[in-house]
Amino acid sequence: RRLYFDTHALVCLLEENGFTTKQSEVIVSALVKIMNTNLDMIYKDMVTKVQQEIALQQVMSHIGGVKKDMIILEKSEFSALRSENEKIKLELQQIKKQVMDEITKVRADNKLNLNLEKSRVKELVSFTHGRYLNKVQFEQHAQQDRALTQTDRKIDTEVADLKTMLESHKLDNIKYLAGSVFTCLTVALGFYRLWI
Repeated sequence: RRLYFDTHALVCLLEENGFTTKQSEVIVSALVKIMNTNLDMIYKDMVTKVQQEIALQQVMSHIGGVKKDMIILEKSEFSALRSENEKIKLELQQIKKQVMDEITKVRADNKLNLNLEKSRVKELVSFTHGRYLNKVQFEQHAQQDRALTQTDRKIDTEVADLKTMLESHKLDNIKYLAGSVFTCLTVALGFYRLWI
């Protein structure tokens, strides 16, 4: 052990101040023992450079393992979200196609009903001639107007029902997509915080 003071100079100083040589040497040896004991206590709590480097390498290897795990988890999470979004897109396209098919069916049915009503009215008009012609024509026009308004109402209600159904599906899908995006952002922020 190195001592960071001159023991001989301390012995001389003590002798100059009235101590004998033996007393001075005893005092200096006691100081050296006290210092050595204190240094032993300090060295027990301290870490050597080699131990510090080993601990640092162990920590770095743990950090590397955690980084690899996070990258794998990130890739698997994003691929799962991507596949889920693709499924949702396909479902949306199928629903849209079904709604459009239903709308075309309703329109075709309504046109067919209108054409049937018109042909029936025409047949009634051509069938009834004579002195009640004006009265019958008036009633037929009223019936035709009523039938047309009823069919228009049917068309309007069915189109409105289809529109509300389409809007509700759109809203549900938008909510799901927003939840997926916020989940992705939360996972990304969590990974970002772990990296920092």
